[in-house]
Amino acid sequence: MLVVHSLQTPVFLGERSVVTIGAYDGLHRGHTSVIASVVDRAKQLGHRSVVVTFDRHPASVVRPESAPLLITSLDQRLELLERTGLDAVVVLEFDETAAAEEAESFVRRVFVDALSAIDIVIGEDFHFGKGRRGNVELLAALGSQHDFSVTPLELRRSESADIISSTAIRSALRQGDIKAASEMLGRNMVIRGQVVHGDERGRTIGFPTANVDVPERFIIPADGVYAAKCLTEAGVEFACAVNIGKRPTFYGSADRSLVECHLLDFSGDLYSQMLAVEFVERLRDEQRFDGLEALTTQLRADVDRTRACVRL
Repeated sequence: MLVVHSLQTPVFLGERSVVTIGAYDGLHRGHTSVIASVVDRAKQLGHRSVVVTFDRHPASVVRPESAPLLITSLDQRLELLERTGLDAVVVLEFDETAAAEEAESFVRRVFVDALSAIDIVIGEDFHFGKGRRGNVELLAALGSQHDFSVTPLELRRSESADIISSTAIRSALRQGDIKAASEMLGRNMVIRGQVVHGDERGRTIGFPTANVDVPERFIIPADGVYAAKCLTEAGVEFACAVNIGKRPTFYGSADRSLVECHLLDFSGDLYSQMLAVEFVERLRDEQRFDGLEALTTQLRADVDRTRACVRL
């Protein structure tokens, strides 16, 4: 898959393309359904298949005060897009200048001049360009001028009949509903962060943890205890019991929830490494215990349940 960061020259000189566009945060089942349509249509027509996306979420520029927390980083999105069979992904810089570009100018610059689009496949509710003026109707009108068609797709629904969206996934994660989030994503939710030093209290009670520092712009599941898989930089995967929360047994209050991972059957040093945490099942709410004995008894039960839940 070709990853393109500049549109100074045509991406596929002399060839036409079937294109879709979006922020694609999370790259959920609704997204992959659209992309599969793009790939299939491009193969049928003998053209290239392309996704146009952005280096950051447009809302972080247009309305930073209410921009959503991210489900995936750009690197994660590109890794997931690599699996879809696309010919290319165009990553556009999104800044104040890009936010002010009129929809007509964007269409000519990106879809016509750079990609020579023959068909643009989008969700029926997609908007783009200054003031979100760009939509299916405007694209169709411009298509008649620039020789491309527009294929709007109905939004994909989950098993509960709700529309699958990044917003719905964030809502599920905030409720700790890992099952619903995973069903909409089409895979388990994964967070990534660097292992940093903590107070090492877990080590003193027989449950050492890797403290994963997830950047604040990313969403994490609700406070609670989870069974998960942890992938180290060395590519080794471990079952792990994950506590997300403010540790009320030891602290009266905390400013921010911490992500602490107890890797089963692991010994060694993970400090400064990047750790990927894949959530499998929510085990329980975070709770305050009356003393270390009650806490360690529950932690042993959490480890046993994690062994039963996680298959490597």
